[in-house]
Amino acid sequence: MSEEAPRDVAESVVDPEFGPWLAQASILIVDDEPGMRNFLVKLLRPRCKLIEESADAKDASRKLDGQHFDVVILDNVMPGKIGLDWLAEQRAIGFFTDVILMTAYADLDTAIGALRIGVIDFVIKPFRSNQLLNAVARCLDRARLQRENFVLRHEMKSSSQQLYLRNKLLGVSAAIQKARETIARVAPLPTPVLLTGESGTGKEVAARSLHSLSNRADKLFVPVNCGAIPSEMIESELFGHVRGAFTGAGKAREGLFMFAQGGTLFLDEIGELPHHLQSKLLRVLEDRRVRPVGSEREVPIDARYVFATNADLQKRVSAGTFRADLYFRINIMQIELPPLRDRDQDVLELAELFMREISEQLGMPRVPIDAGMRAFLLQYDWPGNIRELRNLIERTVILGEFREDYLKSRGERSTSDVTLADVERRHILFVLRESDGDREEAARRLGISRKTIDRKCASWQL
Repeated sequence: MSEEAPRDVAESVVDPEFGPWLAQASILIVDDEPGMRNFLVKLLRPRCKLIEESADAKDASRKLDGQHFDVVILDNVMPGKIGLDWLAEQRAIGFFTDVILMTAYADLDTAIGALRIGVIDFVIKPFRSNQLLNAVARCLDRARLQRENFVLRHEMKSSSQQLYLRNKLLGVSAAIQKARETIARVAPLPTPVLLTGESGTGKEVAARSLHSLSNRADKLFVPVNCGAIPSEMIESELFGHVRGAFTGAGKAREGLFMFAQGGTLFLDEIGELPHHLQSKLLRVLEDRRVRPVGSEREVPIDARYVFATNADLQKRVSAGTFRADLYFRINIMQIELPPLRDRDQDVLELAELFMREISEQLGMPRVPIDAGMRAFLLQYDWPGNIRELRNLIERTVILGEFREDYLKSRGERSTSDVTLADVERRHILFVLRESDGDREEAARRLGISRKTIDRKCASWQL
């Protein structure tokens, strides 16, 4: 078998059948036979990110404590300890990685026992290299799909406007451009980021932008709303648990920290994290290790952390409800998301986006945003920010019109009281501010002549 390995490696390096995740995989080989280890190392090392090998269970346990592995390839018959017995011990103390069992004895009892312990795939000795590579590819695909499905189910509980603005931090106002520039600057770095701002300003959108601009963009973005998970469940949701850790824990499960392995974990409403978990989070950030509930093992974690809050964390620190050491640990790089009222004409771009996407989703016609309505959108304070704007547009699409009673209930002028001249004046003055008062530049951006701007400003006594 070892003699055919170089030929198989050369033939299969560019073979797409093994999927895109093999090159990013870290794999541990546990086998007492040097010839088999040498064959597997030669087969996998050119294809994978990291390959480690162990000749016995003790060394394998030590390596699991120090490094995350995506797959473990385990021989069942080893001196001192049967592979399945070692695996059962590891599962009991918090080991979640997929395992491929190598065995020459393909009897039914071994297969049933292996499945109960958590073996994901088998290769029967003697095997060809393609059989092993396909087994590894299946494990990687399975783990990826399982985590993606869990995250997607988790996201389905989130508010619907996040599905529309995902990875879009739109607008041309100075305030949002500054936020975008800061995000682009910090995205390639491993530094934790704290996003602050009022509710509905797009903090998850900013977090997704950080992720998509980072070198982790091909891994999972895992959003967690700390205020939406019941306090009695949040520790298990975040850190995972082993079987029997508490009543109802019928099987072991990875936590969201582990789902974010290699990717980005976004902890929204971090100020709502229960006080007893704040110290545990601090330790994760410091040590980059997670201890599942009921586990004796700390699992190594490599993830980017992004936090968000609409609360004043400094006040909570003073009140004793938020740990000062955790606050200083997460507040290395703070990015303030501006409220919609401070983003000038960005509200019009967002309104058009929502009108287009919501009408397509509902299969209903768009409602024109006329001059009077545009003026209302620009003048209203938007206490609910982007979330309130989206709700207004969705309500309008369903009803087929902008409801006058909605506008009046917010103490704003009726759309019939607003003229096109009001909108024109506001738009020209906005572009002038964005051009630092340079009328030539403002005229170029507006597509009108400098004389027109001079005439308008004179009429406005500017």
